[in-house]
Amino acid sequence: MLPPLVEPLATLSDAEQMRTARHQRLAGLGSDGQRRIAAARVAVIGAGGLGSPVILALSAAGVGELVVFDDDDVDASNLQRQVIHRRQDVGRPKTDSAERVASDLSETRVRPVRTRLTHENAADLMAGVDLVLDGTDSFASREIVAAACERLDLPLVWGTVQEFAGLVTIFWSAPPAPAAPVRLRDLYPSGSQAPACSVVGVLGPLCMQVGALMAAEALKLITGIGRPLLGRVAMIDALAGTQREAPLRTTRATDPAPATVPEIAEVDEPGEDTVVIDVREDAEVVTGMLAQARHVPLAALLADAETIAGQLGGRPAVMVCQVGIRARRAALALQAAGAQVSVLRGGMDGWNSRRKEQA
Repeated sequence: MLPPLVEPLATLSDAEQMRTARHQRLAGLGSDGQRRIAAARVAVIGAGGLGSPVILALSAAGVGELVVFDDDDVDASNLQRQVIHRRQDVGRPKTDSAERVASDLSETRVRPVRTRLTHENAADLMAGVDLVLDGTDSFASREIVAAACERLDLPLVWGTVQEFAGLVTIFWSAPPAPAAPVRLRDLYPSGSQAPACSVVGVLGPLCMQVGALMAAEALKLITGIGRPLLGRVAMIDALAGTQREAPLRTTRATDPAPATVPEIAEVDEPGEDTVVIDVREDAEVVTGMLAQARHVPLAALLADAETIAGQLGGRPAVMVCQVGIRARRAALALQAAGAQVSVLRGGMDGWNSRRKEQA
């Protein structure tokens, strides 16, 4: 058991007092715990498959404020698992749905943030919250969020889903004693990748199951009840109908912090001073490349990173892929070989999206 994360409000409104009566009857939570929930300020990263049930559950629980980070719009393909959105929301910001469902359920305030998180801005944008729940679906985004939480000493409730499997745990670089710190890199090394759900799919109800577990962990931290999943990973197998757990221990204190790579939104005209390297596969680059970009598939670059870094001759390189994940992995390899590198933010998808906005 950990001490409560949030100091309680003095009182609840009459409406919230009545609405949360079943919470207040829970042994160990009570009125004190509900007033802590009402005082909490929680960041939710992503209003998609995991963020949707998290927003629903925390709004229903009466969390004081949700700071919802998402710069995406609702797509029809989201509706199979992202349960706060409706058919009429297609094409609208996902944060609009978060504001609507919270106001329908409780007095929870939603502050939408439609700014894309980067290593440079994440800590500033997340400052002032009590804890963070990460429902993003790329390791690049997860590492940005985890690094910001470490910088701010914030607990991070973390979940992931893929196909029929889900994981939930808590990362915290500075938990109260005697708990040991646990970080994202203790579970996944820097630069890890996984196929997107758009490629391999995900069972819709599993998102609700994992998101609900994440919300429960957040409430436990806020109120100081139960045994949070710090140092343990819950593993859900929807096909087998099982939930198991495994211990998660911190790596050595001497392990280095994960390397970071700067992101850029625009690429200057390549030439003598800049090298653009596209690490996508052959079938992807036929749809278009940036002007004068050099095509080196990721596997080939990783196999010969030192040679490619040497060929740059000290010139900076911009790494490009479809959405940015593979480009970051390539950039880390070249960076380790001594090259000066950056990543095109959002890859070709992001580049094309920005061209449309400017048109």
